[in-house]
Amino acid sequence: DLDLVVLEEKPAAIIDSSSDEEKVYYKAWEKSNRLCLMFMRMTVADSIKTVFPKTKSAKEFMGFVGERSQTADKSLAGTLMSTLTTIKFDGSRTLHEHVIEMKNIAARLKSLGMAMNENFLV
Repeated sequence: DLDLVVLEEKPAAIIDSSSDEEKVYYKAWEKSNRLCLMFMRMTVADSIKTVFPKTKSAKEFMGFVGERSQTADKSLAGTLMSTLTTIKFDGSRTLHEHVIEMKNIAARLKSLGMAMNENFLV
């Protein structure tokens, strides 16, 4: 039931008049949140762990990761576009290899949502 925290909103806090079913559900949700958060933090690279603010919610943490990855994608798209517009055939390798490299860069840009017109590569 690890996905419980992702699929369901946090239940209301347990009070004295809460039913046994509500108490069990709340505890299951808390366990799911704790485990998901732990797994996500473990899988994030050490070099970027410090960029994410401390949070006690797995859903919030996923939001922070999503925001950071969008920023990284925009930065990567800019770098790839710059490389594609400045790359020149210098004769150090075959023309075929040069064209393949340009096509690969264009494919990576397309995967980031920036479609390249075939005429741009010519």
